[in-house]
Amino acid sequence: MSGREGYGVVADSKSDPGSLMTAPAEKPSTSALKYRRVLLKVSGEVLMGAQAYGIDMDTVGAVAEEIATIQKTGVELCLVIGGGNIFRGLSGAAKGMDRSSADYMGMLATVMNALAMQNALERIGVDTRVQSAIRMDSVCEPYIRRRAERHLEKGRVVIFAAGTGNPYFTTDTAAALRAAEMGCNALMKGTSVDGIYTADPKKDRAASRYDHISYQDVLAQNLKVMDASAVSLMRDNAIPIVVFSIKERGALLNVLTGKGVFTVVSD
Repeated sequence: MSGREGYGVVADSKSDPGSLMTAPAEKPSTSALKYRRVLLKVSGEVLMGAQAYGIDMDTVGAVAEEIATIQKTGVELCLVIGGGNIFRGLSGAAKGMDRSSADYMGMLATVMNALAMQNALERIGVDTRVQSAIRMDSVCEPYIRRRAERHLEKGRVVIFAAGTGNPYFTTDTAAALRAAEMGCNALMKGTSVDGIYTADPKKDRAASRYDHISYQDVLAQNLKVMDASAVSLMRDNAIPIVVFSIKERGALLNVLTGKGVFTVVSD
């Protein structure tokens, strides 16, 4: 199981890759917010912080604080977290492991990340539920759409774990699926990068960032921002994709108010 973060069409933010910047954002009024219900997709690699692999709890805590700020505005927020910081299914398959087995291992990695984020959120007073597409009742709830919607209506943050519960589907696809099922107004992809570019800016200094790009152009140009299946699902349901850097303090709140640096994928 993997959620790919397409570096070739996205540029690193100017923040330190191992830490969040400290410039706080002002809390907006509810009327200033662009979206009422959103799904936040966080790549597993973000949770590594400055480490080579694994979970850096300081980084998890910083992301949790960003989420807590949004939750206090009244926005209904759900999450999908990748597992690439622990295990990436495609990587395992490439080394000779059976693809299905590798993907199931990747799904378990996403559950570990979800539980770590739940712990960080609840330590700062944010009521959180983890729902897994693979039943593991001892540690989290099973995924039930109506129950998840009820949690959101009650102001709880819901973290969807274990992808779609099926091999051969990435966490990007899982995020798109859950966003559609939850009736979200936007899918926000929070990564260590700050938008979609015409080319890899590390290699091409002339590369420029898109403020907006259509679903069709993302697919036609094969921009590796999200999987084609995820982009197509968002297009079919008219849900915009917002790509931004979650490593920059206050970026999520800025995106919700239409400020900051990000790229919107829509019609």
